[in-house]
Amino acid sequence: MTLRKGEKMTISIQEHMAIDVCPGPIKPIKQISDYFPRFPRGLPAAVGRSSTLRSAVSQPSVSPAEAPREEDEDVDQLFGAYGTTPTEQPAKCQAPEELVDPEGYESDDCTTLGTLDFSLLYDQENNALHCTINKAKLPKLDFKKGLKPMDHNGLADPYVKLHLLPGASKANKLRTKTLRNTLNPTWNETLTYYGITDEDMIRKTLRISVCDEDKFRHNEFIGETRIPLKKLKPNQTKNFNICLEKQLPIDKTEDKSLEERGRILISLKYSSQKQGLLVGIIRCAHLAAMDANGYSDPYVKTYLKPDEDKKSKHKTAVKKKTLNPEFNEEFCYEIKHGDLAKKTLEVTVWDYDIGKSNDFIGGVVLGINAKGERLKHWFDCLKNKDKKIERWHTLTNELPGAVLSD
Repeated sequence: MTLRKGEKMTISIQEHMAIDVCPGPIKPIKQISDYFPRFPRGLPAAVGRSSTLRSAVSQPSVSPAEAPREEDEDVDQLFGAYGTTPTEQPAKCQAPEELVDPEGYESDDCTTLGTLDFSLLYDQENNALHCTINKAKLPKLDFKKGLKPMDHNGLADPYVKLHLLPGASKANKLRTKTLRNTLNPTWNETLTYYGITDEDMIRKTLRISVCDEDKFRHNEFIGETRIPLKKLKPNQTKNFNICLEKQLPIDKTEDKSLEERGRILISLKYSSQKQGLLVGIIRCAHLAAMDANGYSDPYVKTYLKPDEDKKSKHKTAVKKKTLNPEFNEEFCYEIKHGDLAKKTLEVTVWDYDIGKSNDFIGGVVLGINAKGERLKHWFDCLKNKDKKIERWHTLTNELPGAVLSD
């Protein structure tokens, strides 16, 4: 560096600090992580804490830049055994992993969606499933827990609805009355499914949903539970007090029961006094919905074939807007007992429509040429004179030999 005449030598502050503070080659200052390295996963916490404390306490008056190398090597060897070398530095500073408190979660459905108290009874003799809805305890409105807002007053207008799965929901839906402005509803109401067979009890599941009724908007779902009917024992009441769960999807791809058209309860009796066959149309259950409103206006027709005189047709009254009609009507066919073996009873269910053709819902054939329960029902009638025998039968989509127009 050359100076002109009259100039004074000037030194920058950087050069001044380098001269005064760092007279020799600048060496990197050791980082605190060299003395308290981060333990890899799997190292016992007690070992890590005791080792680092020993290294820190052994020389409390020594600065990091003057720490002896022997101690460093001991520490490095200790941690090198667990996969960390002295030259390894973390790419970024990582926060300690948070410990999860299992009791800190807010996913407890008992407190989130409420509980439901109910009982189930399968009456095997009458093929009926009785569902008694007792009471429920619903949670208060809490946006933090993700509950949908119900009413502005923080209460609800709850009701309970039932579905049998698999099965068409409209055809087998039952529901309780609605209770207003309460989070602790008590219904004490019994809903009954008719036409439930032992086979249904093996393969079907009862879905119980609690909902909030709203006059001006769609009704809101609160929670549900599902009970496989195979858990029930015939003629024994089983009580439940269950936490409600979030809504679960229904797999319709495996829902073979959607093809069912419903069931009908028929009674047969050969009367020696009237010298004829008495056919009782008692009720239907879970009929297919044929109208746009999700219901049907069903009635039943019966034929005793062959029918040369075209006089065997009988028809029940029409029941409006229902999928579970109750008829309790009886028809008499005057015929000798010995001739019944040559006859076939055809029963069809129709949906009544004004101004257009009535819709065929389903039918069933009873006679010597039938199979399964239909044959057994007919045979029991022939074998037991003057005894009324009732059986449930599944309606089929097609009825061979039947006239599919009214």
